[in-house]
Amino acid sequence: YPKGPDWIRKEVKLHLGLDLAGGAHLEYETDLSKIETQDRSSAVEATRNVIEERVNALGVGEALVQTNKTKEGYRIIVELPGVTDIKQAIERIGDTPVLEFKEEAEPIPLTEEEKFSRAQFNKEQKVKAENLLKELGSATDEKFAEKAREFSEDLGSQEKGGDLDFVEKGVFVPEFDTVLFEKTKDNEIYGEVVETPFGYHLIRRIESHCKNKKDNAIAPCGDKKEGGDIVEEVRGRHILFRTQSLDPKQPLEQWKNTQLSGEYLKRAGVQFDQNTGFPIVSLEFNTDGARLFEEITARNVDKMVAIFLDGNVISAPRVQQKITGGSAVITGTFTLPEAQELAKRLNAGALPLPISIVSQYQVGATLGASAVEQSFLAGIIGMILVVIFMITFYRLPGIIASVSLLIYTLIIITLFKLIPIVLSLSGIAGFIMSIGMAVDTNVLIFERMKEELRAGKTLHAAIDEGFSRAWSSIRDSNISTLITAFVLILLGESLVKGFGITLSIGVLISMFTAITVSKVLLKFIARRGGGGGWAWGIEKFKVQNLSADRQD
Repeated sequence: YPKGPDWIRKEVKLHLGLDLAGGAHLEYETDLSKIETQDRSSAVEATRNVIEERVNALGVGEALVQTNKTKEGYRIIVELPGVTDIKQAIERIGDTPVLEFKEEAEPIPLTEEEKFSRAQFNKEQKVKAENLLKELGSATDEKFAEKAREFSEDLGSQEKGGDLDFVEKGVFVPEFDTVLFEKTKDNEIYGEVVETPFGYHLIRRIESHCKNKKDNAIAPCGDKKEGGDIVEEVRGRHILFRTQSLDPKQPLEQWKNTQLSGEYLKRAGVQFDQNTGFPIVSLEFNTDGARLFEEITARNVDKMVAIFLDGNVISAPRVQQKITGGSAVITGTFTLPEAQELAKRLNAGALPLPISIVSQYQVGATLGASAVEQSFLAGIIGMILVVIFMITFYRLPGIIASVSLLIYTLIIITLFKLIPIVLSLSGIAGFIMSIGMAVDTNVLIFERMKEELRAGKTLHAAIDEGFSRAWSSIRDSNISTLITAFVLILLGESLVKGFGITLSIGVLISMFTAITVSKVLLKFIARRGGGGGWAWGIEKFKVQNLSADRQD
């Protein structure tokens, strides 16, 4: 059967807060004393970004890093679910952001011992090649191919018995080309061992022909002219004995440190290249940084200088000339958002705010699991008691209210998963409270309905009048609750915000389910006779006939 899109089929989980999942909670105070007033907000956000990168480097899933404005200034709140070593987390987060400039590492010269060892190995390889050449003599092509499969250290040609197929001159290195095209004839083994940068070769020329490059057709070699369309192709075999290079080794690490780091960077900004129009990132160093940058660029012309942030390469521009004056630009095919992000990251590394930890606590995983279990149990018990109360006192409307409550619960949980909302203990408290408020809406409606039924109105009319008369009370009470919830969201701490968010969502959804869902269900029952006075909690009432109800 065909499957739906991945976003439909994927599993969506509830996001549990720190008090439910367990982990560490840290609060940092930022020192803004040396930051201009207009730059404070961006400086705090830049510091938050650096901390978030460090948190991600810890491998913590669903971590939360957010800022909170207080009377004294700004605080940065970090929640790390599942973290057990709070000391390590504090150390990693509190480290100064590391901005580094590195240059390409130079090849490493061989030691005398390494040179001797490699030279000795190469000498042995040459002896092996010479001995095999003597053994081959003027051997047949089949014999040469057999030895190639046995001895050649060129894996590609080894599989084919050293067969190189037909090639034009210039495909191989000059030493190899000269022997194959000029010093041997068809069906002949060259009488000397040939040395190339790859090692020692035994070469056999099998056959040759000339072809026209225009149509690849075989052509007479007598028509061959330098630079013309007729070229010679030669097919050969070889046996390779590899050697070890005596040149300096390539370093294991591509980059090596310089003294230039983020402490020398004044600021980074975004400009536009006057020639291409592409965004570029400008760098401005202080006096010492300008001197160091000039020295680095002077010795790295036509080489790359990499910019590292927190150990990761974020840019590696190629130096085109020595740069003086303490300013530089990073060019590339940046989009404007990419250039802005790079500048922001550089500024985050160059201008970190001093931070000090003012609060920390840890919630064990066992305590978190216990809180989840108890909260779930509290929610179930609360719903059961509400359902029992509603059915006992309101009978059939109580059943309808319970169905509406179930629909309300399903909608709420779905929204919590999809938005997603981080669910904490205070959030669960807000959710449970909203259940009571959802039922309270139904209570107001049902009481108004009873009054209308006792006054002698028909069931259908009582339903309409009950909803109409209860609406003003429902509206006012829910608006006042929403105002309180929004104040908690805007001004409260993170734990209080969770309560306010879930409460406000619950109030809005409860208004929908209590007014829309309940009314639809009540109308549905009314059209089928209503079930008698006892079902509605009164002795008797008028019931419109079925046909009249269906016309409404």
